[in-house]
Amino acid sequence: MARLLDHPVLARGFRPFFILGSAYSVLCMLQWVGVYSGFVIPQDFFFLDPVSWHAHEMIYGYTMAIVAGFLLTAVANWTAGAPVRQYHLLGLCILWVIGRITLNFDLNLPFWALVITEGAFIPALTASLSVPLLRSWSKRNFIFLTLLSVLFVCDMWFMFTHDKSPLFIAIMVIVMMISLIGGRIIPSFTVAALHRKGIKALQTPQAGMDIAALASLVLVTVCLVSLPESGFMAFCALASAIVHLMRMRYYHTLKTFQDPMLWILQAGYLWVVAGLLLLALSGVAVLDLPTAIHALTAGAIGTMTLGMMCRVSLGHTGRDLQASRPTVVAFALIIASGLTRIIGPLIVPGLNVELMAFSAILWAFGFLIFIMVYAPVLWHLRPDGRTA
Repeated sequence: MARLLDHPVLARGFRPFFILGSAYSVLCMLQWVGVYSGFVIPQDFFFLDPVSWHAHEMIYGYTMAIVAGFLLTAVANWTAGAPVRQYHLLGLCILWVIGRITLNFDLNLPFWALVITEGAFIPALTASLSVPLLRSWSKRNFIFLTLLSVLFVCDMWFMFTHDKSPLFIAIMVIVMMISLIGGRIIPSFTVAALHRKGIKALQTPQAGMDIAALASLVLVTVCLVSLPESGFMAFCALASAIVHLMRMRYYHTLKTFQDPMLWILQAGYLWVVAGLLLLALSGVAVLDLPTAIHALTAGAIGTMTLGMMCRVSLGHTGRDLQASRPTVVAFALIIASGLTRIIGPLIVPGLNVELMAFSAILWAFGFLIFIMVYAPVLWHLRPDGRTA
């Protein structure tokens, strides 16, 4: 046991959770292709119907694993405190795995046991992050505890009711995280990278716009649940898209095209803008809501999480932030997956099933490349021998 606890994979939160999350996303997408394409699936294989299972597990399975890996790593840096590792980290991983087993197999558990086993991960993660944040009184980052609490409430709401509304809220909460974190790191990383290349660039604070962006997303979330097909929904989503796009005027986007580690984050943020614009169109019945939602999930969440996973995996293991050719291919596949899912059915509606399956396969191959390239990085010691 001591050997396991001293293994590099349990040294920092990003290591096990990036491996687990990416592997699970591949399995989920391939399984979803089978379901969506009409292969026979035993009726009791899912606790939920297949569509609800797909939506829930891409949020609370895949995305929450990546969120956990990122926040466990970031909070240790933000607070200069000891990172969650060894027994503590292993326990969190076990809770996440138990939740996935519960939602994928019929174990004949009573409902209360099913809810507890599936729902235990987020409270445990929130508690793990609360201690260092409260101890250092990092008020700026308390919002992440609030957002995690909302995600937990939405999970329980969905588990008890099977209503889709909490899943929509959960998606928007994750988009809020992308907006918050993206507003901090994209200009910072971009300016730092440009300086290393000898290019002059300034990082411009936008506190007012940052607050407006978050507030606009809260308003869009309220509309999405209460007034999904309304002019007011369209107005709020359009306003939010404009606010997010205006923030980018200081992100130096046009100077990042030669650096994949930068443009993938810019692309993930642009997917947020695109998703909000499509939500506006869905509000006036020009477009269906699922298409807009997939711009935020397959597009924004998929692109931003993959970009951050690659960056964190390299940077926090002491490696150069250089995207290898397979990494660039993975980025292209994820972006193509989102575009295929959004644009394909609009152009060729007669091939809706085939295009959606193709989109899922592109996603699976993109994350399979991540596993092949980065799992060894995450599994082994840093090149300098330090723990990370």
